[in-house]
Amino acid sequence: MNPTLNEKVFRVSREDYYETQSMTVKGTALKTLLLLGFIVFAATTTWRMYYQATNPNSYTIWTWGGAIVAFILALLISFKPKRARILSPIYAVAEGLFLGGVSAMYNNIFANPQTGENAFPNLISSAVIITILCAIVMAIIYSQRIIKVNGKFTKILSVALISILAFYLIGFILSLFKVDLSLIYGNSLLSIAINIVIVLVAAFSLLTDYHFIEEASLQGAPKYMEWYGAFGLIVTLVWLYLEILKLLSKINSRN
Repeated sequence: MNPTLNEKVFRVSREDYYETQSMTVKGTALKTLLLLGFIVFAATTTWRMYYQATNPNSYTIWTWGGAIVAFILALLISFKPKRARILSPIYAVAEGLFLGGVSAMYNNIFANPQTGENAFPNLISSAVIITILCAIVMAIIYSQRIIKVNGKFTKILSVALISILAFYLIGFILSLFKVDLSLIYGNSLLSIAINIVIVLVAAFSLLTDYHFIEEASLQGAPKYMEWYGAFGLIVTLVWLYLEILKLLSKINSRN
């Protein structure tokens, strides 16, 4: 379950519901597309820096600087949803700078240093397409109520998300002590299996995002919540894209 989209967030003050306009699913979808546009635009900037900049370190500053800014803005938006209409576009630009640099780095893994040819030139486009398809498939599954997003489903997903967070946290701590984690984080079959599970959890998290957006719209949440709903959906999509990119990279590196 996306921590940015939960029932507590939608318990806004009573006067907010007296606004003349209310949140709608269509409005949230349009704002999500707008934020995605900002991400793509910003991503092309660091992508070009990676391949064209005369200073190799310039893209690094923009990439990780974007990651830090995006993280800070995500916290600010999460604690104060009203800020989403102002901060979410800035968040999208910062996230785009990060994704562009990271995508370029992944793409360069399979480039031949002598010839410059890429053994897997469709790595990034494949990750983008699969992410979009996952979002569409999950939207169909949710709209047709093939999977019901109820209390049981939410609890199971919450346990899975906590487990994933613990997995990454333990891995990070062990790496500080120089523990060899190549079996888990390399391209082994175990690593790929774990990555597939994480991708599935990220994809199913979209169902809870769709559910909360729909419920907030039906309850007449204030108009600014469209920006917050779009922001929350973007958070999940970015996570899903990164996990798919990582998975494809692992699979391709075994060939």
